[in-house]
Amino acid sequence: MIDSSDVLGVLHVVYTIYTVIIISLFAWFGFRLRGGQAKGWVRPRVFYAYIGLLVLVGVFIHVLTFNVIPWVPDDIKRDSIEPDRTIHIDIAEHKFILPADKLVIECGKKILFDVDSRDLTYGFGLVRKDESLVFQIQVVPGSKNTLLWEFHKNGIYSIRSTEYSGPAGALMKVPDAVEVIGCTENDKRSS
Repeated sequence: MIDSSDVLGVLHVVYTIYTVIIISLFAWFGFRLRGGQAKGWVRPRVFYAYIGLLVLVGVFIHVLTFNVIPWVPDDIKRDSIEPDRTIHIDIAEHKFILPADKLVIECGKKILFDVDSRDLTYGFGLVRKDESLVFQIQVVPGSKNTLLWEFHKNGIYSIRSTEYSGPAGALMKVPDAVEVIGCTENDKRSS
């Protein structure tokens, strides 16, 4: 399975190129509005062809990447997947309440994180040592807040709130709360 940080690195480049192309459209439109030398340069037929190309490229990017993103296959088949382990976590008064001081997870096991909020809307995210995100979900009180995940690299991760829940929410972090063991590869960004 590809790592989420690799996917985000590639998408960063792809969306930068796509954004530059879209900005060129605005630049052309602005130049044209000012009555610049480009007057009559692009006919409506060319303009609409350009817009159509942008739409096709945007759809192509999403079709190309939807199956590469690590969590998509599990989410599509989620109703037929039986997790190997369920970890229940509560959140109340800006604190994570874990079932143990350190959650040790075996490589390749499907883990269902079942997170409940007792008071506010929080975020539940797993972050590496460099603060890059492994995954996250929004945790809404009174709702089912679950995330199914399979780890493929050894690492030690912290739990952090990823949703604004007031000033105290910025301090919601449990350092080194999750340790993944038994994989053949280490997550270089988690150490």
